[in-house]
Amino acid sequence: MEGSLELTGLSRRFGSLVALDELSFTVARGRVTGFLGPNGAGKTTAMRAIFGLTELDGGCVRWNGAAVGPADRRRFGYMPEERGLYPGMLVGDQVRYLGRLHGLSDHDAGAAAAHWLERLDVADRLSSKVESLSHGNQQRVQLAAALVHDPELLVLDEPMAGLDPTGVDAIGEVLTAQARAGRCVLFSSHQLDLVEDLCEVVVIIDHGRVVASGEVGELERGGAPRLAVRVEGDRDGTWARELPGVEVSEVKGGAVRLVLHPGADSDAVLDAARGAGRVLEFAFARRRLSEVFREAVRG
Repeated sequence: MEGSLELTGLSRRFGSLVALDELSFTVARGRVTGFLGPNGAGKTTAMRAIFGLTELDGGCVRWNGAAVGPADRRRFGYMPEERGLYPGMLVGDQVRYLGRLHGLSDHDAGAAAAHWLERLDVADRLSSKVESLSHGNQQRVQLAAALVHDPELLVLDEPMAGLDPTGVDAIGEVLTAQARAGRCVLFSSHQLDLVEDLCEVVVIIDHGRVVASGEVGELERGGAPRLAVRVEGDRDGTWARELPGVEVSEVKGGAVRLVLHPGADSDAVLDAARGAGRVLEFAFARRRLSEVFREAVRG
């Protein structure tokens, strides 16, 4: 498929552990794709396979319809979850050096490094050693290193981990801008609220297999009917836990999200909520991405 990354039938075993089990999905150009799954689901192994960093037992990674080779990977950008920087090297020298490794001239690599460090608000640390930076600023520098050569595909493994809201916003804006510029963007995260805000498409895997994928809006519109209910003074939704045909899916900030299974009576739910206190909110709602995730993995 033109302008896309395709993972087709990827398989990888480590002894008796099946890391990837015929894993197949596509990342389209011009969109931010969220790559989700519980710990140990195979996300990092799949990302490493894109860059040839793990040997596959079967399957193929394709870029623009052809098997990925070394020349293609020079046009990819990768931000691994584990720190991929030289701790004793100066920030500016580090990013420029990595640009040179991707084929940029020294002048172009220096200009690109300066641009991305400025864009990610760490230009004032240009002459600092990486090891002297906070975790959040190291994340920003690592993203600058992934972007310095203007990649066509950007793959990021937990780029928001440990960041404060300012850092999350800064990196989120960059990912969105890259997609709008026509790049392929794939990133993994356990922060589902963030993925819900940033991504148009998600792929959810478990035990090395895709268990759900598609447009975020379509996935959220699926499933059983749901109610969002808020009762004054209630923090845990105890009043709803014994209602027939009703499942408490999520309790967050005093708002209870309920799944209505066949035979459940929404009027009975309202009566129960009124019996528990003053009802501040009662409305039908779409699934949240966190609910899609839990149901896909559980199912």
